[in-house]
Amino acid sequence: MSGGTPIERVWPAPGTGPLTDPQLTALYDRATQPHLRVNFVASADGAVTLDDYSAGLSGQPDKRVFGLLRMLCDGLLVAAGTLRHEGYGAVRLSADRRAWRRERGLAEFPTLVVVSGSLDLDPAQGCFADAPVRPLVLTRSDAVPPAGLAEVADLIRCGTDHVDLAAGLAELRRRGLGQVLCEGGPHLFGALTAADLVDELCLTVAPLLAGAGPGRITAGPASAPRHLSLRHVLAAADGVLMLRYTRDHPT
Repeated sequence: MSGGTPIERVWPAPGTGPLTDPQLTALYDRATQPHLRVNFVASADGAVTLDDYSAGLSGQPDKRVFGLLRMLCDGLLVAAGTLRHEGYGAVRLSADRRAWRRERGLAEFPTLVVVSGSLDLDPAQGCFADAPVRPLVLTRSDAVPPAGLAEVADLIRCGTDHVDLAAGLAELRRRGLGQVLCEGGPHLFGALTAADLVDELCLTVAPLLAGAGPGRITAGPASAPRHLSLRHVLAAADGVLMLRYTRDHPT
């Protein structure tokens, strides 16, 4: 869709009017090499949730880009806690977005990839039970799956005392999932950063103050800072900003 709240480019070169979906797609296009993109929304004062859910921060412009990023990826990476808390359903795309993928030789739907060290997952949840593509679960070598999970998802065991994200990402790439989009949560983002696996951050800034209480978009043990380069700034008519940052290596 190209309607709704207009989105315009304001940096590096101001646009000449509202961006269409094809123009937005070009701005966020697939990388030419294996790539891990992280997508988050936050309030202007840094909160990752509003009333305990990220949906409270996300408006129509953010959802529009959110959908396009899903269209562009091969694998959709999410932590089990976020999957449960946000109530993920099956990852599906509209007919026009499926057609876009087919025209480029991609599978019609991206593959859902869940990170779960404990395998505390419900096979009846829509993201598994109704999935158009069999999901993958990155887990520890000794984790015991609940009854029925193996019938609806494939387990990839990587790591002993914790999920080895580098090994898991390498296995995803071996399976042809070179363009991976991570939707959180904060602890998974923090772990990916600590493992030096993040190539890109797409950050939507909602024009509100959430106040004290909610956490940041990243969490977990401290890790070394890593420099990012700003690629573009988009602004929606409702005051939302959409920032795209990438690592300095070629993307």
